[in-house]
Amino acid sequence: MNEQPRWLRRKEERTPEILDAALACFSEKGFAATRMEDIARRACISKGTIYLYFESKQAVFKALAQRVVGSRVAEIGAAVQGFAGPTPELVRLVLTRVGEIVSTGDVAVLPRMVIAEAGNFPELAEHWRREVVDQGLALWEAIIRRGQARGEFRPIDPGHAARLCIAPMIIVALWRSVFGRFDETPYDHQGLIDAHIDVLLRGLAPEGPA
Repeated sequence: MNEQPRWLRRKEERTPEILDAALACFSEKGFAATRMEDIARRACISKGTIYLYFESKQAVFKALAQRVVGSRVAEIGAAVQGFAGPTPELVRLVLTRVGEIVSTGDVAVLPRMVIAEAGNFPELAEHWRREVVDQGLALWEAIIRRGQARGEFRPIDPGHAARLCIAPMIIVALWRSVFGRFDETPYDHQGLIDAHIDVLLRGLAPEGPA
């Protein structure tokens, strides 16, 4: 009989439930104030059960970062590898996708939490830097080098250009998670992203015809 054992099927079902509960708790209380029993209660499981899935709160955060951000970075990287068109269009494509993620999804909670808790939990910042930031920068540096090699972008340090690509997206995430609730009218994050794409591509363009 090929049917999986009941406990195994249930474990696969419970992991995303625990991560959803953790994201909600981290958003409400922050990392330091959230306890494993808080996450377990939100996920409707016992405190003892949660340790069958994650050995610590730090392990929960790492799994959450991978699910919310790391997997999406990998998907975007795969799309970049298969893209054959002009690099400015690739930049537009990637920034539009990243903009959708940071302006509408739940990812905004995590960078805010990392910044707030970095002093007391440096391992969170180190993990975020290694698994999210460094991968994102490497992806953008590769895109910039591609455009330069094809004569589509002017000479500029790819490391600096990569950070310029990412910076407004961080602003969108932090604005949504920290300041957005104080806006009298919802801020037009999509308008900011569109403006960023326009300004960035004009700044990267060579002085003469590409």
